[in-house]
Amino acid sequence: MTVTIALFTRDLRVWDNPVLTAAHREGAAVVPLFVLDDAILSGRFAAPNRARFLSTALTELDDELRAIGGSLVLRRGDVAREVDRVAAQVHAESVHVAADVSGYSRHRERALRERLARRDCLLYTHPATITVADPESLLPATGRDHFAIFGPYFRRWCEAPQRKPLGKPRDLTVPRVSSLPLPDAGELCAGPASPQLAVGGETTGRKILRDWLSGPVENYARDNDDLAADATSRLSPYLHFGCVSPVELAHRVDMSTEGGHAFARQLAWRDFHHQLLAARPSAAWSDYHERAIRWRDDPRAVDAWRAGRTGHPIVDAGMRQLRAEGWMHNRARLITGSFLAKSLRVDWRVGAEHFLRWLVDGDLANNQLNWQWVAGTGTDTRPNRVLNPLRQAERYDPDGAYVRRWVPELAHLPGARIHRPWRAGVDPADYPAPIIEFAGM
Repeated sequence: MTVTIALFTRDLRVWDNPVLTAAHREGAAVVPLFVLDDAILSGRFAAPNRARFLSTALTELDDELRAIGGSLVLRRGDVAREVDRVAAQVHAESVHVAADVSGYSRHRERALRERLARRDCLLYTHPATITVADPESLLPATGRDHFAIFGPYFRRWCEAPQRKPLGKPRDLTVPRVSSLPLPDAGELCAGPASPQLAVGGETTGRKILRDWLSGPVENYARDNDDLAADATSRLSPYLHFGCVSPVELAHRVDMSTEGGHAFARQLAWRDFHHQLLAARPSAAWSDYHERAIRWRDDPRAVDAWRAGRTGHPIVDAGMRQLRAEGWMHNRARLITGSFLAKSLRVDWRVGAEHFLRWLVDGDLANNQLNWQWVAGTGTDTRPNRVLNPLRQAERYDPDGAYVRRWVPELAHLPGARIHRPWRAGVDPADYPAPIIEFAGM
């Protein structure tokens, strides 16, 4: 009996999963395997929010596999070693895994390939599983190994053929193999998590996807920057963990509508950052463009920013939403990022690390390269732009509803007055004075 292994990484789903589909097609029996990677769980990227989301995502994945006759096999330790052990136990002929772009994922792939080769077990990597487009398939006509500007990339992205979404296997046969029990979040990462964190998993993610595509996406172009309306899909955590397929999402969005086109553009931004990181892995922590910026060391300002106590309500609202939900509206990410990197002149890596601590959708490609865009070291064609939080508040939270939701000590201030509490005589004991001044104060 031919046995294959479907190694899940950031593709925790059964619908439209090239890894699972290929393993099922090739093998009479399949081991659906996930390895709790100690290098991640004990490293700098460990985060209670992502651990909690991962825990429920694994539970929902196991439920989905059981519905088609299978079950999730769970191991913990070094990924290459544990996959090799399972391969030896079931005499697997091949292992299938999603292609990924970070330096770590590529190291993991090399280690897997080397170990499996010793027992004549093949490793297959599958592109367009974590992203819509293969990060290495869309190249500029200039001969460069990646697009450095989003506009030309998006045009190519729209023109490029995309694979069609796959269904899920109708049934699955899993050989007898030892497995750990599904973990609780506390077993994966200690520390406080966000109290309003979303529930992870494919079942939950597909419901959000259906609800989003049933109507709200049509208003995305008009409302996506409205902070109080919260008119975004909230699918980013499910895309990060692969509970929802980006290919299926792109396929089902109607790009002929204004809202659908604007939403697809955001999927393309995600792919854009992945193709950039694939070509420049060092951009995860090194400046993509050297700008000779003299960063300031200001621990008190950084602490105020992290705590949502800068005295600028729109900034503080975003930072408090991050702590409470493990998520932040994209416009708020731009405002808070610009405040730290451009106005306080604090190194973008400080902000990126804090976001990775709390964001459930935090990954290297999107988090780091969006921070570089804001800081002026990345792909922004206007690297010197600075977002004035007061102007941003007036434009994207004109009635103060977003601030009122997350900065309740200012909720008594009517309308737009909430954005300038220093003019309303608010006691600094109740809400701090601004730590920095802007035009229009």
